[in-house]
Amino acid sequence: MGMESKMFSYSQVSAHNSSEDCWIIINSKVYNVTSYLNDHPGGDDVLLGQAGKDASEEFEDVGHGSAARLMLDEFYVGEVDPALNRPTTTTNTALAPAIDIKHNSPKSNNKFLYFLLALTVIVFGVGISFFNFSSSTYSQT
Repeated sequence: MGMESKMFSYSQVSAHNSSEDCWIIINSKVYNVTSYLNDHPGGDDVLLGQAGKDASEEFEDVGHGSAARLMLDEFYVGEVDPALNRPTTTTNTALAPAIDIKHNSPKSNNKFLYFLLALTVIVFGVGISFFNFSSSTYSQT
Protein backbone atom coordinates (compact mmCIF):
# COMPACT_ATOMS: atom_id res chain seq x y z
CA MET A 1 0.00 0.00 0.00
CA GLY A 2 1.28 3.41 -0.88
CA MET A 3 1.44 6.45 1.31
CA GLU A 4 -1.43 8.17 -0.54
CA SER A 5 -4.69 6.26 -0.47
CA LYS A 6 -7.38 6.92 -3.02
CA MET A 7 -10.69 7.70 -1.32
CA PHE A 8 -13.97 6.19 -2.51
CA SER A 9 -17.54 6.75 -1.47
CA TYR A 10 -19.79 3.80 -0.67
CA SER A 11 -21.79 4.54 -3.80
CA GLN A 12 -18.64 4.43 -5.95
CA VAL A 13 -17.71 1.02 -4.54
CA SER A 14 -21.27 -0.27 -4.93
CA ALA A 15 -21.01 0.22 -8.71
CA HIS A 16 -18.36 -2.53 -8.82
CA ASN A 17 -20.69 -5.46 -8.17
CA SER A 18 -20.29 -7.98 -10.97
CA SER A 19 -18.04 -10.87 -11.94
CA GLU A 20 -16.35 -8.57 -14.46
CA ASP A 21 -15.70 -5.86 -11.85
CA CYS A 22 -15.85 -6.98 -8.22
CA TRP A 23 -14.83 -4.68 -5.38
CA ILE A 24 -15.40 -5.26 -1.67
CA ILE A 25 -14.80 -3.25 1.48
CA ILE A 26 -13.05 -4.84 4.45
CA ASN A 27 -12.36 -2.71 7.51
CA SER A 28 -12.80 0.57 5.56
CA LYS A 29 -10.34 -0.54 2.85
CA VAL A 30 -11.41 -1.14 -0.74
CA TYR A 31 -10.20 -4.19 -2.63
CA ASN A 32 -10.61 -5.10 -6.30
CA VAL A 33 -10.94 -8.90 -6.07
CA THR A 34 -12.06 -9.46 -9.66
CA SER A 35 -8.91 -11.41 -10.57
CA TYR A 36 -9.26 -13.57 -7.45
CA LEU A 37 -12.85 -14.74 -8.02
CA ASN A 38 -11.86 -18.06 -9.61
CA ASP A 39 -9.16 -18.72 -6.99
CA HIS A 40 -11.15 -18.02 -3.82
CA PRO A 41 -11.30 -21.25 -1.76
CA GLY A 42 -14.95 -20.65 -0.89
CA GLY A 43 -15.87 -20.11 -4.53
CA ASP A 44 -16.66 -16.98 -6.46
CA ASP A 45 -20.23 -16.86 -5.10
CA VAL A 46 -18.88 -15.88 -1.69
CA LEU A 47 -17.16 -12.80 -3.07
CA LEU A 48 -19.90 -11.96 -5.57
CA GLY A 49 -22.44 -12.04 -2.74
CA GLN A 50 -20.51 -9.19 -1.11
CA ALA A 51 -19.56 -7.35 -4.32
CA GLY A 52 -19.85 -3.60 -3.95
CA LYS A 53 -20.56 -3.90 -0.23
CA ASP A 54 -18.86 -3.81 3.14
CA ALA A 55 -17.80 -7.41 3.78
CA SER A 56 -15.93 -6.71 7.02
CA GLU A 57 -18.23 -8.70 9.27
CA GLU A 58 -18.39 -11.67 6.92
CA PHE A 59 -14.59 -11.64 6.48
CA GLU A 60 -14.05 -11.64 10.25
CA ASP A 61 -16.79 -14.21 10.95
CA VAL A 62 -15.13 -16.77 8.68
CA GLY A 63 -11.92 -16.46 10.67
CA HIS A 64 -9.46 -15.73 7.87
CA GLY A 65 -5.87 -16.29 8.91
CA SER A 66 -2.80 -14.13 8.45
CA ALA A 67 -2.15 -15.48 4.93
CA ALA A 68 -5.53 -14.22 3.74
CA ARG A 69 -4.96 -10.86 5.41
CA LEU A 70 -1.56 -10.49 3.75
CA MET A 71 -3.08 -11.46 0.41
CA LEU A 72 -5.45 -8.51 0.64
CA ASP A 73 -2.57 -6.10 0.00
CA GLU A 74 -2.35 -7.43 -3.56
CA PHE A 75 -5.94 -6.29 -4.25
CA TYR A 76 -5.93 -2.97 -2.37
CA VAL A 77 -7.20 0.02 -4.38
CA GLY A 78 -8.01 2.59 -1.69
CA GLU A 79 -10.17 3.45 1.27
CA VAL A 80 -13.76 4.37 1.95
CA ASP A 81 -14.13 8.04 2.77
CA PRO A 82 -15.00 8.12 6.49
CA ALA A 83 -16.70 11.51 6.04
CA LEU A 84 -19.39 9.85 3.96
CA ASN A 85 -22.00 7.87 5.80
CA ARG A 86 -22.63 4.24 5.08
CA PRO A 87 -25.60 3.65 2.88
CA THR A 88 -28.72 2.57 4.67
CA THR A 89 -30.53 -0.39 3.28
CA THR A 90 -34.24 -0.12 2.87
CA THR A 91 -36.48 -3.12 2.93
CA ASN A 92 -40.09 -3.48 2.09
CA THR A 93 -41.63 -4.22 5.49
CA ALA A 94 -44.55 -5.97 3.85
CA LEU A 95 -42.15 -8.52 2.38
CA ALA A 96 -39.53 -8.77 5.10
CA PRO A 97 -40.53 -9.51 8.69
CA ALA A 98 -38.99 -7.31 11.32
CA ILE A 99 -36.45 -9.46 13.14
CA ASP A 100 -33.34 -8.59 15.02
CA ILE A 101 -30.69 -10.57 13.17
CA LYS A 102 -28.15 -10.22 15.97
CA HIS A 103 -30.49 -11.86 18.48
CA ASN A 104 -32.04 -14.38 16.11
CA SER A 105 -28.79 -16.07 15.22
CA PRO A 106 -28.22 -19.81 15.08
CA LYS A 107 -25.98 -19.52 18.15
CA SER A 108 -28.76 -18.05 20.28
CA ASN A 109 -31.22 -20.64 18.95
CA ASN A 110 -28.75 -23.38 19.91
CA LYS A 111 -28.47 -22.01 23.44
CA PHE A 112 -32.22 -22.15 23.78
CA LEU A 113 -32.34 -25.71 22.45
CA TYR A 114 -29.62 -26.78 24.89
CA PHE A 115 -31.59 -25.20 27.71
CA LEU A 116 -34.73 -27.07 26.66
CA LEU A 117 -32.80 -30.32 26.39
CA ALA A 118 -31.31 -29.88 29.86
CA LEU A 119 -34.70 -28.99 31.30
CA THR A 120 -36.27 -32.06 29.65
CA VAL A 121 -33.58 -34.35 31.08
CA ILE A 122 -34.05 -32.89 34.56
CA VAL A 123 -37.84 -33.22 34.43
CA PHE A 124 -37.55 -36.75 33.08
CA GLY A 125 -35.07 -37.68 35.83
CA VAL A 126 -37.29 -36.24 38.57
CA GLY A 127 -40.28 -38.06 37.07
CA ILE A 128 -38.45 -41.40 37.04
CA SER A 129 -37.26 -40.88 40.61
CA PHE A 130 -40.76 -40.03 41.77
CA PHE A 131 -42.21 -43.03 39.93
CA ASN A 132 -39.60 -45.37 41.43
CA PHE A 133 -40.16 -43.96 44.92
CA SER A 134 -43.94 -44.33 44.55
CA SER A 135 -43.60 -47.88 43.26
CA SER A 136 -41.33 -48.94 46.09
CA THR A 137 -43.73 -47.46 48.68
CA TYR A 138 -46.71 -49.44 47.35
CA SER A 139 -44.78 -52.70 47.01
CA GLN A 140 -43.76 -52.71 50.68
CA THR A 141 -47.30 -52.71 52.04
